[in-house]
Amino acid sequence: MRSRVTGLPKTHLGNVLAATAINIIRLDAWLTGTPLGKTRTSHLARLELAA
Repeated sequence: MRSRVTGLPKTHLGNVLAATAINIIRLDAWLTGTPLGKTRTSHLARLELAA
């Protein structure tokens, strides 16, 4: 895997900022009641839905 920046501290900071941005988007969707989108359903959950 390659990173856009050199150095472990910069790479870590980029990862932390990306995760924070995703969490803010999820929090906003939760507060406004907006669904994030369809997610995959596991085989076990599909069996439960079919019953």
